[in-house]
Order: sequence, then structure tokens, then C-alpha cells
Amino acid sequence: MHNTSPTQAVVLAGGQGSRLRPYTDDRPKPMVEIPGTGVPIIGHQLSWLAAEGVTDAVISCGHLAEVLQEWLASADLPLRVTTVVESEPLGRGGGLKYAAAHLPAPGQPWYATNGDIWTRFSLREMAAFHAERDALATLALARPRIPWGAVETDTFGHITDFIESPPSPFLINAGVYVFSAAFTELLPEVGDHERTTFPRLARERRLAGFPLPQGAYWRAIDTAKDLTEAAKELASQRG
Repeated sequence: MHNTSPTQAVVLAGGQGSRLRPYTDDRPKPMVEIPGTGVPIIGHQLSWLAAEGVTDAVISCGHLAEVLQEWLASADLPLRVTTVVESEPLGRGGGLKYAAAHLPAPGQPWYATNGDIWTRFSLREMAAFHAERDALATLALARPRIPWGAVETDTFGHITDFIESPPSPFLINAGVYVFSAAFTELLPEVGDHERTTFPRLARERRLAGFPLPQGAYWRAIDTAKDLTEAAKELASQRG
């Protein structure tokens, strides 16, 4: 089997982004700008995908689709982009399947990413990991920091230490995927693949988890606080 990295990707950009109001009152979540960059989240994603060898992206729009389509039409994009809009809500799995139907090479593997994830790591490495395990689907896994300070105690109940925002003991789904061509037909027409397809593949040991490399940048932009944090991190990286 020749190991080629996918050159096609689906970006799921249909979310309401209600927790990002007022930023999302007039635009979908992926169109929210990362402060200090002048570029919306989706712009950062498309640059990243292009840099990782992706030539074609299908963007699944929903909430305020026309704002996103307008931006795409006027932006200087590093790859070919097609947009699709669900006429009725198909659920996460159905939406993914509907978008995948518009990929240029149905017989080839593909990447998918949630439209609110801002990250940088080697997708090619993830694709190689996916191929090595002969998986049907591979999820990127992140270890987020817990937003609270943690307290350590000894067996007797004395507090021994305080740790500010420790890394979570659990890995989470980072919202970036590699899918084999055969995965597409396992998706539901309507409904949520994370409750159906993924658990089934996990039982069959055909689902792999790729831990993000140490020090890789990853953030889900869910709230206004995430935007502020992202801007801060960006400034410290540049400084």
C-alpha cells in the first residue's frame, strides 16, 4: 500500500457559536477573527491544510453561510475550495457524509477538521500513523489544560502543593481527523457519527488515536476567553 498523505479535506463550519456572542451575531464561528492577525479562524485553517499538502477543501456551512461564502470569494486562498450547505440539518455524521460526497477523489483518504479548532502540527505524520495502524479513522488527541488551579494533598489530608492550570489526565478528541476512503460509507445519512460510527469502529479496533506531538499548538475557540488567550499566546510566540 503506497502511503500518500491526503490532498483533500472537509472543514465543518456550520456551528452556531452561541457561546462566542456577540462575535457570532453577524458571522459563523469560523469567521471570527483571531485578534491581532486580521484573519478569521477558517483562514488560519486553510493555510495550515495547504501547507500540509491539501489541494482541495470542502467547507460545510450552515449558520450565516453567506458571510463565509462571501469571504471565501474575496480571499486569496492557498487551495481550491468548494462550499456545501445542508438544506436541512443532518447532524454531525450526516453533515460529514454530505460534505464528503463533494470531495474530488472519493476513492482516496481525506482529512476533516472542526471549524473552530486553531492548531498547528504535522498532518503528514498523522496520516502515516493512520496508515501504519490500518485504521478506518484516526482522531487527533489533545491534552488540554484544566482551567482551574489544582490542589495536591498527602494521605493525611495536608495540602502539599498548588498547581496552576495542570494538564488534564485525560486525552480529548482534538477535532482533527484522517479518514480512509472506506470510512465515508459507514457514516450515517442523518445523525451523529460520534455516537454510532466511532464507537463501532473502536470495538472493531479500526479507530486510532494520534496524540498531538509535545508542544504542538492547539486550541478550540469556544468562548470569548479562548480568543483572548489565543491572542496572548500568539503575541508571546512572536515576542
